Amino acid sequence: MTQLTDQLEYNTEREHLIIPEYGRHIQKMINHAIAQDSREERNKLAKAIISVMGNMQPHLRDVPDFQHKLWDQLFIMSDFKLDVDSPFEKPSKEILSLNPDPLSYPQNYPKYRFYGNNIKIMIDAASLWDESDMKNALVFTIANHMKKSFLSWNKDTVEDSVIFDHIFELSNGKIDIRNTESQLTESSQLIKMQRKTSNYKKHKKYSRNRKRY
Repeated sequence: MTQLTDQLEYNTEREHLIIPEYGRHIQKMINHAIAQDSREERNKLAKAIISVMGNMQPHLRDVPDFQHKLWDQLFIMSDFKLDVDSPFEKPSKEILSLNPDPLSYPQNYPKYRFYGNNIKIMIDAASLWDESDMKNALVFTIANHMKKSFLSWNKDTVEDSVIFDHIFELSNGKIDIRNTESQLTESSQLIKMQRKTSNYKKHKKYSRNRKRY
């Protein structure tokens, strides 16, 4: 399970996100669904992903054709490689020429503002999933992101138990991994990765702004 979590969380191939507003977690789950040999399993994962996507836009649930839009976006983000049974007609690649509507995330949970709204949205979505290896992988992916965010805003180290307590609170007690024997990525490794990313962005910005003679 730890291997699956690492695969989801620390994939060094930072692929282009077709609809960035949904974030890299959704893209990874879509990629995971594409890789399944069983059509039944692909269908099951597709419905779970649609549920998560819908939870990220609760203000649009009553909008006509909302579900149709979600399925269209699912196929678009899969680069039309996801072979599943859809309740709607599968869109064509021409739809990629259309600009997707931006997502909005209201600030409803200020207590742990440094985690960001996407984390709360993902926790709410994960709490609705049935217990499975995929759910465990998603929960620990979220936990590692929370730990990374905590370190960015607070201190140089944090105990995993603190993150697990925060997940328990933010999920209203629906996700409880406080007694798990699994460990999150070491604080030192997360900080090292953050610094490496920061240095790369600074170097890239410097190279872009550098005058050429």
